[in-house]
Amino acid sequence: MLGRGELNMANDIMATSNRFFDQIVGPLLEKHHPHIHQKIACGFFGYGSECLSMDDQLSRDHHWGLRIDALLPRNHFAKYSETLTQHLKHFMPDTFEGIPLRDGHIPGTGIALEAMEDFLRRTIGIEHAPRTDKEWLDIPEVDIIHLINGEVWHDPFGKYTAIRKALLGYYPDNVWYRRIAHWARYYSGMGVYALHRALQRDNYQYAHTAFSRSLKWAIELGFLLNRTYFPYDKWLLPFFKKLPNLTGDMVPLIEVAIKNQTPWEKRLDILNNISDLLDNEMIRLQIISHHPRFSGNESSGYRLLEHAYGSIIKRLPKEIKHHVPCWDQVFLEEFHTSYVDSISLDEWNEILCLTPEKGLIDP
Repeated sequence: MLGRGELNMANDIMATSNRFFDQIVGPLLEKHHPHIHQKIACGFFGYGSECLSMDDQLSRDHHWGLRIDALLPRNHFAKYSETLTQHLKHFMPDTFEGIPLRDGHIPGTGIALEAMEDFLRRTIGIEHAPRTDKEWLDIPEVDIIHLINGEVWHDPFGKYTAIRKALLGYYPDNVWYRRIAHWARYYSGMGVYALHRALQRDNYQYAHTAFSRSLKWAIELGFLLNRTYFPYDKWLLPFFKKLPNLTGDMVPLIEVAIKNQTPWEKRLDILNNISDLLDNEMIRLQIISHHPRFSGNESSGYRLLEHAYGSIIKRLPKEIKHHVPCWDQVFLEEFHTSYVDSISLDEWNEILCLTPEKGLIDP
């Protein structure tokens, strides 16, 4: 187990990288490349737990070290990136405050230089802040986190900061309603109902799947009802605990549900209780109207939040009523595929911490 001191020490990488920019990289850009200095956005953002200040000692086995994420408009990137990268490599120290420059996809300089438009497209799928409800719905929520996390230290051009600000303003109301409807449908229909049926059939493989999905969707719905973007899966519960609403009632239930010794029927009862909590919160927020108390039945269980789903769908504008929100990290996977394809298999194995042993596998 990691101690609190180890966690705090690891989280200092963002602050150290900021000093690295202020003392080394920023002055170099201003002195030798003033035209780039006025166009570049620099900070600590994008992919990785360290951008959420959740990096720990275990995170240091790959892609760890000083890091500056730097974005240039595409025309400037095409014209200056190669020269700038070589120049910075020439002046970079091997370490800063005892920490090596980050290895991995940005070896040697600690600077991840990229065209801004390319970074935007591989995170949210468009090259600008979303302008329509459909554009908002087509962005996987977990990918928004990669644009608004971390810090921006330098952005005189202001474009990237403006896009971050637009995203931080959160969803327009109708987009918010549509996403809540989708999550309510999946939590109730593909989660709680699916678990109920799996237990009736003694299908415990599917019960495990449905139960895990139900918890994930319940927590994500809790983020939505707090008007807060949710992070990717492994940090859902730690960040959920920080939210002001629902957590006091939901977290104790979740912590009982995930214990190995908790019986399946108890887990199902807990999910039904969470359904009531989420439904009550939707009523309090006037997302749905007050309604009679419902009961389920022995065959279908308690599909309460699908009532909320139907209520919200009926109030939505026609142009987004049938527009299903994107929720998988499709743009991240496109980038990931391109990245893995760009390096050798030996380099990829090293990143995976796979050490070759003597001899070949004999199946």
